[in-house]
Amino acid sequence: MNNRVWIFDTTLRDGEQSPGCSMNVPEKLRMAAKLVELGVDILEAGFPIASEGDFQAVDAVSREFPWVQVAALARSMKLDVERAARSLEKAKRPRIHTFLATSDIHLKYKLKKSRQEVLDAAVASVELARSYVDDVEFSAEDGARTDPDYLKQISKAVVAAGARTVNIPDTVGYSTPDEYGELIGRIVKAIGDTAVVSVHCHDDLGLAVANSLAAVRAGARQIECTVNGIGERAGNCSLEEVVMVMKTRHDRYPFTTGIHAEHLFPASQLLSSIISFGPQPNKAIVGRNAFAHEAGIHQDGFLKEPTTYEIINPKSVGVPESRLVLGKHSGRHALKKRCEDLGFDLSHDELDLVYEQMTALADNKKGLMDDEIAAMARRSQQVPQPVGD
Repeated sequence: MNNRVWIFDTTLRDGEQSPGCSMNVPEKLRMAAKLVELGVDILEAGFPIASEGDFQAVDAVSREFPWVQVAALARSMKLDVERAARSLEKAKRPRIHTFLATSDIHLKYKLKKSRQEVLDAAVASVELARSYVDDVEFSAEDGARTDPDYLKQISKAVVAAGARTVNIPDTVGYSTPDEYGELIGRIVKAIGDTAVVSVHCHDDLGLAVANSLAAVRAGARQIECTVNGIGERAGNCSLEEVVMVMKTRHDRYPFTTGIHAEHLFPASQLLSSIISFGPQPNKAIVGRNAFAHEAGIHQDGFLKEPTTYEIINPKSVGVPESRLVLGKHSGRHALKKRCEDLGFDLSHDELDLVYEQMTALADNKKGLMDDEIAAMARRSQQVPQPVGD
């Protein structure tokens, strides 16, 4: 199982903390059902101390899906840990996820505590959490900007106190893949097989997926991520992207997950219907244009052999089919195929006529609708043919 990577989904916790992504309890239950179907390993359902709604959400998810590993977030404070423990009372496989900032910038300006005080608080919170549940995760907030020697010290201390998972977040998305991989490698070496090393990367520099993959190569075996990459500021590591990199480029990333990839697109669609926005059109894997082709050269190659321009079969991630977008960049091959799909068998001359009309119209439009193509095809077949002498 050394190549098995655990997927820790935090769509319902970190994801919903971002503007426009807040979910009520029934919405969280709907999304949780899809995440369970998707095959996530750990489902972080909320931050119970934050609100009554979050407490109820963790409790409801625990009751609704008793076979699922459910996590609740808690600061490294007595009241937080106790509140998280109460929210997980009905869970069959509960995890308390406790966290505390460890970088000097956070210690100086936010916590106003010494390194020793933070280490003591981290150990105390893990010990308290272990008095309630067997499975405890500790996160060193802003771990990527923490002094490596201190990070190693605190990681070993919380494992000794009973943590089964040590998470090293790139909380502000500052790290780069080589740098982050090196840091994770040091922590993996320091704690050996006594605990799982986890990563939680934000996307402020667009490197969340790359950093997570670098960490896995360095020995991390849990990735914390969200559907559509939602989350604070620029978001989190995108679940669908990081999973499909390992699946598509297994030659370079020989790791496996328990994710059922055919549910990725449906999960994305459900989340978009619950929150106030969907992914950008060019979003990898689940964006509207991820499997769309408009350029004539691309369309021609795709129609001859899909793998010329598609590295993933859209159906493998739950997308019904690829789309050929007809616009000013499209070619005759794609136009002929669309006309055939619409029920028109055009001659060479008829196709030329429709093509000229299409490109003229498309110069002033962002893509043509099927009814417009059908109207052109219909007109082309009604042109009277010249009568010979």
